[in-house]
Parts: sequence; structure tokens; C-alpha cells
Amino acid sequence: MRIGDEVELARAAVPLDGTARPYDRVLEKVGAARFVLLGEASHGTHEFYRERAKITQKLILERGFDAVAVEADWPDAHRVHRFIRGTSDDRTPEEALAAFERFPRWMWRNHDVRDFVGWLRRAAPHVGFYGLDLYSLHASIEVVIACLERVDADAAQRARERYSCFEHFGTSTDTYAYAAGLGLSPPCQEQVAQQLVEMQQRLTEDVRRAASEDDGILFQVEMNARLVKAAEEYYRSMMGGSVVTWNLRDQHMADTLDQVAEHVGRRLGRPAKIVVWAHNSHLGDARATELGESGELNVGQLVRERHGRDAFIIGFTTYDGTVTAAPDWGATANRVAVRPALPNSHELCLHELASGIGVSDLVVLPGADGRLPDVLGEERLERAIGVVYRPHTERVSHWFRARLADQFDAVIHLDRTSAVEPLVKQEVREAEDVPETYPFAV
Repeated sequence: MRIGDEVELARAAVPLDGTARPYDRVLEKVGAARFVLLGEASHGTHEFYRERAKITQKLILERGFDAVAVEADWPDAHRVHRFIRGTSDDRTPEEALAAFERFPRWMWRNHDVRDFVGWLRRAAPHVGFYGLDLYSLHASIEVVIACLERVDADAAQRARERYSCFEHFGTSTDTYAYAAGLGLSPPCQEQVAQQLVEMQQRLTEDVRRAASEDDGILFQVEMNARLVKAAEEYYRSMMGGSVVTWNLRDQHMADTLDQVAEHVGRRLGRPAKIVVWAHNSHLGDARATELGESGELNVGQLVRERHGRDAFIIGFTTYDGTVTAAPDWGATANRVAVRPALPNSHELCLHELASGIGVSDLVVLPGADGRLPDVLGEERLERAIGVVYRPHTERVSHWFRARLADQFDAVIHLDRTSAVEPLVKQEVREAEDVPETYPFAV
């Protein structure tokens, strides 16, 4: 960095010193925004979950936020929602989180999420907890049918008949994706669309009367029917390439967020205020990345386009440490070393800033013009670790070009981070390939 850049960046930085002051400053910058999007640079880092929880707690207690929407499947999150509200049979946060059975379980079944869910139950039972993702095809089908069976047997039977289309493919969404995508079998597109239309327009008056505000049957049926339709399109489109499926997924998440905001706002009689937890790659405006240049869009971009100044996006970065991640999709997770940031990366820039002012963790805030310092607006590398981490192909697998100042409204840098702790310890093993020179790898 040039000397002038260092000075500008240092002026915008507030050390995270364990007091409330840094996040008080963050809330000042959030202002009247109704959507606060909190990212993460990996799905398996303890400090990202911990700091997001701290900010969310302040937004709930001091700014009256109404809901938390997360990068998770709707049915699994709804079980947590019911636990927080005290309307389920679950007695502990661990039991409420047990619905997260699909890989990667540690992403939500970990100590940090457990503690946060327990806090919500104790301190903010009025707050909703909602899932934005679309992977729960079969679980959502079961929810739609089960909810309808409680109130309208005929409607439940129609749903069962329509969704029986998927029975030809078993429980494997990969099988459906392959058969439908290559035209080897008729897709279920028409059936799921018909079911969603009925949920939205033709539900009987008996269903509407049974759908009390507390029970939320109608909303649950509609949202799960929406998810089934989106998931069917997602899996049917998998043969069309990663950009197509990525865009379908993020459009669904952004649409779900808007549906939640409308539902919560209608119940409250005012515009809803929602915190979103998801990966940086979903929340940092795609238009500021090389991924956006290739045609990808994401939740952060869509929320900004739809809600303007009502959106405030906070990204998270780290220089090195450890992370819980799997070597391949579906594999057993490792607790593995995160290699130090690459040259010409935003992470190295923030690491040098932190070292220069004698701190390890800090938040970089926007100026009076609402923008982060210009030095973060320059194109540099940015790291993204999902649930899979391949340190031996670090550059190709986990780095992309981005303009941090255009992606985010604020950035929290946690210089050395540690692996998230799963609730089931047997799910994670110590990696055998930690570099001998860690943490001073060159």
C-alpha cells in the first residue's frame, strides 16, 4: 500500500477491543437500514459466527430487528423458529438444531449457533428465524403434505399426487437432475407449478381459517411449495452450468427474504427489519467481483437493487488460522490450517493495517460519503472458503478478484481465526496435512 492509502485506511479502522464501542459505531453507520446482511469468509470459522451473533443481538435489542434469515433450508430453520417461539416440543437448542441432518451439519449444528439460538429463546422469543436456501426438496414436499393433511384432506391428496412425480427418481436429487436435465425422463416442472398456484390462489376457506397467525400453516405451506418449485428448477438446470444454478439459487434466496419481510411486516403492521447470515460470496455485491463479470448475480446485489439504502452489507475477512471444512463434498470434515493470505489480496492489506496499528481484529467503516476507503476499491484478490477447503490448490480453488469497497458497506477483519466446534465432535477429525511451517508458511 502507498503511504497515503495506509493513512486513509487507518482513519477508517476501529479496533475490536472487547468493548461495545466498535459495534456502536457500526450501528451508527447502519442507520435506518432494514436489511443488515452479515457475511463470512468461510462456513467453518468460530469467530465469524460469534461476531455475527454479537451484532445481531445489538440490532435486536437496540434497533428492534424482527427476524434472522440464514443460508439454510426452510424446514430445518422452521424447527429452530418454533423452539425460539416456545411452540415446539424441543427442550434445548441442541434438540432444535437436530433437524440439520444434511451435509454439512457442522455449519449450523455447532457451539456458536447453539449459544445464539439459546439466547434468542431467552432474550428475544418474538424474533423469527427463517431459512433462505432451496436444497430441501423432499423435506419440503413432506411439510406441504403434512400441513395440508391437518386442515384439508382433499388438498393434501392433490399435493401427494402431483409430487408423486419425484418418486420415479427415489430420494436422490442427483438422479432427477441427470434424468430431467438430459431429457431422459419427463420433468416434474408442471406438477410443482400447479401445486404452487393452488397454494397461492385456490386454498379453501377452511385452510385459511385454520391458518392462524400463531400457527402459520398457510405461510408454511406456501413457502415450502415455493421451495419445491425452485428446487425442481434448480436440479433440472444443473446440466446447464454453474452460473445458471448459482443464479437460480440466489434469486430464490432473495425472493424468500422478500416474502419473509412481507409476512413479518404484515403481522407487525410496519416494515420488517431483518438480519441475514450467509457467505460473503452470497452477500457481497456480485457486480464488484470477477464472478459478476462472468454473469453471476447474488443476494447482496439483488437486495441493493430492490431496497437501496434500506440495505447495509458487512463482509468478514481473515488472514490465517484454522477452519472446519471437508476435503470434498460429503466427506468427513477436517480441522485444518488456513494458509496465510496471498500477495495482492485484501486480506493481506488488512493484515498489514492491523499489524501496523498494533491490533489483531478491527472493523473498517465507511466515511461520510457512505463508502469504504478508496484503497479497498482497488481490484485485489479475496478469499472464499465454503464447506470444502483445498489448501493445496489454494489460489485456483479459493481466490477471486474483487473490489471490496463496492462489495460491502463495512468490513470486519479478524486476523487469526479458529475452527468452529461442531456439536458432535466425532464429525470432525484433525487434518494430517497441516503445513510443517504453519503459521509461518511461505
